[in-house]
Amino acid sequence: MTQDALKPIAELLRGEFAFPGPLRDALVTAILNGTKTTTTSLLAEHPRDHDPCEDVGTLEAVLDSHDNVVCVIRTTEVQVCRLADVSDEHAIAEGEGYTDASEWRAGHEEFWRSPEFVEYIGELDINDDTQVVCQRFAVDGRYPVKTLEPWGSIV
Repeated sequence: MTQDALKPIAELLRGEFAFPGPLRDALVTAILNGTKTTTTSLLAEHPRDHDPCEDVGTLEAVLDSHDNVVCVIRTTEVQVCRLADVSDEHAIAEGEGYTDASEWRAGHEEFWRSPEFVEYIGELDINDDTQVVCQRFAVDGRYPVKTLEPWGSIV
């Protein structure tokens, strides 16, 4: 694909941050204002036959809580590591207000143990050796950026 040939948004992977609701709104807002440039998932969330490190360059259409595409991000770096080895820099770049990896880990473990997440993926043993996928991304300026429609705005 040449630099000028853009894949239609309808053909892109969907980027869903957390679950629809206030947390997704906060994460998507942080992407749109540039404070969130990294994200983390559990390796267990990825298909067993897929190496997440191969996702560098992948485009994702970021969805708000109402499944509207608000922007497109391009993965610029992927690292798989132990949960205990996530850096302060990565944690801070998640744009959620964490001051270090310790705060970040507490918040993420709470999410990964939440009823919604357990229903989605199943209950997992989360410990220092749990494999996580640390993704760095940038908003791809070749695609339109739209305003987030807040979770409670549609009745």
